[in-house]
Amino acid sequence: MLLARIRVPKAAVNVRRSNGAARARIRKRLLSRCNGKPICALCGQPIDTSLRTPHPGSMEIDEKLPVSKGGDPFDLDNCQLTHRRCNQRKGNHQYTRLDTPPAPAAQRRAPQPIPLSRQW
Repeated sequence: MLLARIRVPKAAVNVRRSNGAARARIRKRLLSRCNGKPICALCGQPIDTSLRTPHPGSMEIDEKLPVSKGGDPFDLDNCQLTHRRCNQRKGNHQYTRLDTPPAPAAQRRAPQPIPLSRQW
């Protein structure tokens, strides 16, 4: 009996998991850069390295330029350590801080008056 090979579309393959050894090396190098006391690149709070993956405060590797927008998941300069919740909140947007300051007053629109049908 012949078994047919199942073809997986390229879009369905997670490139971050395609080379687990390289991803583990990036994680170790990012941890060594911060002397074992990682700080979340998005919120600025310390990351507890004892927490494991399903926990929202666990440590994850985030790509500064998302993979979906052409970023390399194996480039050390494109990776940063974040909390799981911060990384999920960021999604595939390209920025480094979630607490960005509001736009200056000159860029904000002033509220427009509601037009009336008649003058009373």
